[in-house]
Amino acid sequence: MFRLQDDFTYLMPVHFGGGRFTPDRVVRQRTTTLAMTYETDRGLLEQYIPEGFELISPEVQVIFSKFTEIDWMQGGQYNLVNVASPVRFSGQKDDLEGSYTLVVWENRTAPILGGREQTGIPKIYADIEDLHILRPHYMTNASYEGSTFLNLEFEAEEEITGVEMDAMRSGFSSVNAIGWRYIPKVGAPGAELSQFVLYPQGMKVEHAVAGKGSLKWTTLTPMQNPAQYYIVNSLAALPVEKIKQSVLFEGETFLHAMGARVIE
Repeated sequence: MFRLQDDFTYLMPVHFGGGRFTPDRVVRQRTTTLAMTYETDRGLLEQYIPEGFELISPEVQVIFSKFTEIDWMQGGQYNLVNVASPVRFSGQKDDLEGSYTLVVWENRTAPILGGREQTGIPKIYADIEDLHILRPHYMTNASYEGSTFLNLEFEAEEEITGVEMDAMRSGFSSVNAIGWRYIPKVGAPGAELSQFVLYPQGMKVEHAVAGKGSLKWTTLTPMQNPAQYYIVNSLAALPVEKIKQSVLFEGETFLHAMGARVIE
């Protein structure tokens, strides 16, 4: 009969086996990333920040990333759209600043499952286009079953170098991504498990370009996206008051998946 091993970590279906837990393992992958940060209404944004957190500034960061040469996917690739806001967590044991993940869309199943179950990142599926490039113009979009809900456009202007580049490399070298790991009860309301998880990660920035960015959220109906429309529409209701930063960069990301921990 199948028996769990104490030093293994598993994903469902468990009975086919898992892998040995290696706390120091670092996932490495190449990335091309387009990041935009915009100011919005504090009161509206705070509706989606859980109790116990403080919104540092009323900002939303939308990041498109294309990951390639992924070691754990045997050289595979996937695209991602990450939406987050800067927060401070002050708990009974932990006091830290980080990036609270509102939602992550990905276009492959494998990274969605591990990110949700093991590190509490709220990952869901979408079709995410590769970057369309006609230099200096870049464009991508995210959709679900043919209904586009996010458009990102970028016009490159100036390569980032010198002191500014040093500051960017320092800022991205270590990132405190925070997710809410929530498992509902079976056959009853409420949570079987509800905990906030710190997922440490970082990026070695090799090349970066600043420019002008624009984004557009498009509301969806339940018919267009039955499982996600309320998420899209909530983000679309946050006004884009000012785009503070738009950057396109390339490099290598480091994900400390086994180094994630519950914060309290």
